[in-house]
Amino acid sequence: MPVPEYFWPGWIKNGEVLHKELAVTGEEARIFAEQWAADWNELAVERVLAHFHDQVVFTSPTALAVVGVATVCGKQALRQYWNAAVAQVGSLRFTVERVLWDAHTRELAIIYDAEIGGRTRRVSENLTFGADGRVISAEVFHGVFGMP
Repeated sequence: MPVPEYFWPGWIKNGEVLHKELAVTGEEARIFAEQWAADWNELAVERVLAHFHDQVVFTSPTALAVVGVATVCGKQALRQYWNAAVAQVGSLRFTVERVLWDAHTRELAIIYDAEIGGRTRRVSENLTFGADGRVISAEVFHGVFGMP
């Protein structure tokens, strides 16, 4: 079951907040993560960005390598970073291994294997959602390339 263009089913639609509390099940979190990976696998940057707040703060060691700063602030800067990163890779494939959802803090950790240009590493993408159901902050942690 694909995740709609808005955050969680029944949470936000066409920019309108439908519920005040973010009541997401583990299964919904898993569905979201699988769709997120599928969008990345298609290099669909705009579909991934649809889940991010305009004022998002995104930290990643890859950002440092690609755009010269580890923390990217704002959706437009994130778009520029991701488009630059995608332009540098020949191929990528994200395979979700597990998902951890904390409803109290509205934090989602997506642990996945990232195969980029034929090399694989383990990654944890930690997303924090705001009251509007969009990602307000994210931090990425990853291992080294060369995993079996």
